[in-house]
This record gives sequence, structure tokens and C-alpha cells, in this order.
Amino acid sequence: MANAAAPVISDTQEQDWKIGVDIGGTFIDFCALETKSGRVASLKVLTTPDDPGAELMTGLSILAEREGLQPTDVSRFVHGTTVGINTVIQRRGVSLALITNAGFEDVIELARLRMPDVYSLFCSRPDQLISRDMVFGIPARLKADGTETRAPDEQDVARAVISAKAKGAAGIIVSFLHSWRNDAQEAAVKAEIARIAPELFVFTSSEVWPVIREYERTTTAILNGYVHPRVSGYLTALEEKLAARGVAAPALLTKSNGGVMNAAEGKRSCVQMLLSGTASGVIGAAWLARLAGERHVLTLDIGGTSADFALIIDGQPQFGTGELIGEFPLHIPSVSVSSIGIGGGSIASVDAHGVLRVGPESAGSTPGPACYGRGGTRATVTDAMAVCGWLGHSQMAYGQLQIDVARARAAVAILAEQIDRSVEQAAQAILDIAISEMFVEVEKLASRAGVDLREFTLMPFGGGGPMLGAFLAREFKMAKVIGPPRPGVVSALGGLVADLRGDFIQTIFTHLSADAMPLLRSTIKELEAEGLTWLKNQGHDGACELQISADMRYVGQSFEIEVPVEAGWIAGADLMSLKNAFHAMHERLYDFYDADGEIEIVNVKLSAIGAGPALQFPEEREDVAVDAVAERNVPVFTGQAVEEIGLFPRNLLRPGGRFSGPAIVAQEDTTFAIPAGTHVTVDRHLNLHLTFSE
Repeated sequence: MANAAAPVISDTQEQDWKIGVDIGGTFIDFCALETKSGRVASLKVLTTPDDPGAELMTGLSILAEREGLQPTDVSRFVHGTTVGINTVIQRRGVSLALITNAGFEDVIELARLRMPDVYSLFCSRPDQLISRDMVFGIPARLKADGTETRAPDEQDVARAVISAKAKGAAGIIVSFLHSWRNDAQEAAVKAEIARIAPELFVFTSSEVWPVIREYERTTTAILNGYVHPRVSGYLTALEEKLAARGVAAPALLTKSNGGVMNAAEGKRSCVQMLLSGTASGVIGAAWLARLAGERHVLTLDIGGTSADFALIIDGQPQFGTGELIGEFPLHIPSVSVSSIGIGGGSIASVDAHGVLRVGPESAGSTPGPACYGRGGTRATVTDAMAVCGWLGHSQMAYGQLQIDVARARAAVAILAEQIDRSVEQAAQAILDIAISEMFVEVEKLASRAGVDLREFTLMPFGGGGPMLGAFLAREFKMAKVIGPPRPGVVSALGGLVADLRGDFIQTIFTHLSADAMPLLRSTIKELEAEGLTWLKNQGHDGACELQISADMRYVGQSFEIEVPVEAGWIAGADLMSLKNAFHAMHERLYDFYDADGEIEIVNVKLSAIGAGPALQFPEEREDVAVDAVAERNVPVFTGQAVEEIGLFPRNLLRPGGRFSGPAIVAQEDTTFAIPAGTHVTVDRHLNLHLTFSE
């Protein structure tokens, strides 16, 4: 049943519900807040891969039945979806053509000349989303300064369009050299295509993300076009279904940058929402961390197919570019998230050499892990948890699942025989491998960011994060683990608390000097106007914030780093503050800086942020410390032997409660596995705080 916190309001009292929704690989998550009473309801519904969006209507019906949530009472509806990213990963997007400069038809094939695995002689790069025969070069050219040397010819454009249509193209991407400086040629070609072939949709690289470097600009535009029909169709159907249900609130969509936008923009800027689910999870975790007073947090979001990691430093998520969408880099600002194909549904197998492996293949929601009883027969991480005894003592997913331990044992037994282990030992080996795979990925993330994880708190969430989080934190000798009250729906919560956020960029490519200050001031003025217009078009008229940053590098470096910039530095021509900010960021990332080095500014960026709703969640009175009492003891294989350990229902744990591991905390959206040597306390927000014995 949905997990709700009283008080319950009367039928005659007007209600105001705000709903956050996130669709994952196995479940769709709901987090709803009734703002007048502070009542919170959460829910998980199994996904329907063959009918995306159907599970959303099912969830709304369940919330209406169990919580009295009427569609007409919804004032804010925020939705995150995996439709876009799944389209790329599964390569189910539309057929596209690319029109570019003659002589530069191989830009996307050449990419950055990097192989996926530099240590393998047999690896190959993935096939591009646009095949080489669908790339058409026309003899148009701009100089590097943006001046035109040859205009695109209408006949050349027409020939390219006719060929593209003959080969089945449903849309066209237009990307010319130096269009970041002058977009007139791309705009002219787009207008000509609209005139001669209005049935084709067209995106230009300069309108999607006008950044220097033709490969990054082109591939980002391609990703936008590749998913456009499916995302646009999905969003249109979503709006129709919500309207039919009587939900008057406009649909807002979570974005890769951790903010939200309206559905109208989502249909055009599809690329902005490719990482919406992972980003909103980090935003939700950051909100919870600030509420609990945690400054430095490593997030661990484990779903059915993957484990996602992100850093929150000084209470703020970290942002970057170049996140991978399947096999392709996404060059727009997004919450920095590292992923690995280890999730609750990741399948374990024994390879030809007799080595036990876990993932990246996943059982998903259909047929799912064997213990779900939905047709799955292959052992997964979730089955290993059930065999060891961490799962199977209560219902899961708000009563939708009852763990079948016998099915899990049967699946793991097949592997146990192959590696000559007992069923419990084989299950433990699956868990150990999953944790070690995550360890490697997290270590890479920490190294790139230049942080010491011993100074961080781990926040596990998602359906699988709490199952494995404490074991991973112990391996890193992290200070603490914090378990939010509803870890299974943190991504849905992220959409609920997110701000409107739009990102804007101009490439200026100039040396950092006094002579550059007029250009910097005019660029920021233009970006500010663009950002404020965007907020107005989103329907926002409240408080807003404009955050400025610059992509900077030493002269001679090939790539740049992003540095936050104060508006006052630009207004006051404060060169020293700009230089010192860059030096400090360079030292943090690379452990050195060149005080006398000449600096270049490549891009100026601005984030326009419209403050989201100020939400108040229920808070309990802080009680004195008291030993929590387990409901009962259950048998668990803890690595070496079976032990009887305490089972604590989450809804019975109150502020001030304390207990020690090994133990299990069972709740409707997930299960917390508490290893031996762990001490647990409960705070006034009902967070679990896990610390480890030396």
C-alpha cells in the first residue's frame, strides 16, 4: 500500500497535491505531497515496457483510491522518463540524414579518434546513429571568424533532401563549420528544407547547442533529432491522458541538468531530458542531504539495470558535460553521474573459463529476477540477496511483490554447481562481485573529482541502493551512511523539489585580459536576457537566480575546465579574481597550477534558475536515545555462516531509536541491509544514520 504520513485531512477540506513521478527500468515511482497537511504518499508500480505511460495512469488510480488524491487537486505535476535514453540505447530512433560542409562528411565517424577500450586490440567503435550514406555534403563555407566565403546553393540543398527522402529519412540535422559564431547558413538551409519538404522535421546544431567543436555540436543535435518523434509522441500522449483524467496542472519534465521545463519545450529540446531520471535522483538526494545537515555526500542509486553514482559537495550537486548516453557523449550541461551495469536485476553467469560474472545484462521488470515469480529463471543480484536471507521477510513494492525464496535458490543453485560452491556461498559471491564492480567505478569518480571519500557520507537510494550501500561504504571506510525515509522514490522526490533551470552558452574564444572585458560584459548581458526570457516563457514570475561560469584553460591546452564566475568580477574588470578562481579549480582537479600561465576563455555559460515550490515535509519531535526493539529475528547468511539477526519494520522506528547490525530494516519501497559492526540511529526527519566500528 502507499506509504503515507498522517494527519489525514477531512473530505470537506480543500486539498492541494504536488506529484513527482519517475519511470525506471523496473518500476515507476510516485512521491506526492499534500501541501496543506504535510501528508506524504509514495508508491511504486511495475513498468509496462510495451505500453509506456500506462503505468502512470495505474499509479494515479491507486493514489486516488488509497489516499483520496483527486486529479483536480493536483497543482504541480513533474515527470521524469526513460523514453529518450532507452530509444538511444535500444537504437529504436528515427532514420535521420545529416547535411554538412562538403569535405567534412566524416566528422561523426572520426569523432575524437578514441577507442572504447584502449587496452584491447579487438574493440571497435559503435555504429553511428546516422549511417555514412545518409550524410550529405554541400559546398557552403564560413571562415573561422564567421564571415561567409560561399553561400549554400538551393539546388545543392534540394538534391540532398531528395536523396535523403529516397533513403527513408524522417528528419534532417544541419551542422556546418563555425555555426557557433554565425548561424545564418544553418538557418537558411533549414528554411529551404521546410519550403521543399515540410513533412521532414529539421534541427540545426546552432539551435540545439551552439558550442565550438563541430563533433560535439553535431552529435548533440543528432541525439536530439534521433529521439524527437518518440519523445514528442510520448509527451503528447501524456498530456492527453492527464487531461482526460482531469489533471489541470501542466506537465513539467525533469531535465539532465537537474531542473525542470514544460512539455512544450520538451518536445523540441528532447536532448535536454535524456538523463532526467538519474539527474532528478541526485537533486532529490541533495535536498535530503541539506535537510539532514550533510555537506559532502556520495549518492548511490541502484535500480533494476544499473548503479548510478554522483557527488554532492558543500550541499550542491556537481555538473559537467560529456555524460554518456548509451555509447554516445552528451555535450550539454548535466548533473555529473557515473553509471555501471550493476542493478538489482543484473544477471549472474559463469563464463567459458569458469569465472562468475555479474551484469551488464539485466532481467528488467519482465521477466524480472527469479524471486519475483514473473517468469525469470536466471539468477540476479536480487535473487542473491533473497538466498542470503536479506530479502523475503516482508512484501515489497507496496504489496505488489512477494519474494519467492525457493525460486531464487533454484536459480542460484545452477551457478553454485558450476563453481562448486554451496547455494549460499554462490549467492554471497554474486554480491561480492557486484560490490567490487561498483567499488572500481566509484574510485574512478573520486579520482576525477579529486576528493577523499573518507570525508563523505553515502546516501543509498533506489530499490537496490539500501541493499548494498552499507557494504560499499564500509569498503571505502566512509564516515557514515544516511538512509532517507523513502529511499525507493528519491528520484520522484527530486522532480517534486526541483527548480526551473535553463542553460545557455556562447563561445567567445578570447585571452583573459583587460581587452576582453567589454566582450565578457556584452556576452553576459545577452545571456542574461536570454535566460530571463526563457523563464518568462516557462510561466515563471517568481524569484530567480542567474549563475555564471566560464570554460577556461591555459594557452596550449586542448580542453578546458568549468569555473564559477561572480558577476561582480566582470562588472568591475577584476582580472585577478577570475585568474585565481581558475588557478584554484585547476589545482583542485590536477594538483597543480601555473601562476604565470596565460589563460583563455572558450565559453561563457549562464544558468537561469526559477525557484521551485518551498515545500515542507513532516518532521518528528526529537526523542531521547532509546534502544529499538526488533520485531523478530530472521536467519541470514552474513558471509561465513547463517545467523539469527533482528528485523526492524521501518514504520516503527522513531526519532532517537538506536540499534546495531547485523540487522534488516524492512519497508514498502526497499530493504536496508545493515552489516555487522554498524551502529544505527534515527533522527527527527526519520533518516537512518549508519556509522561503523573501527
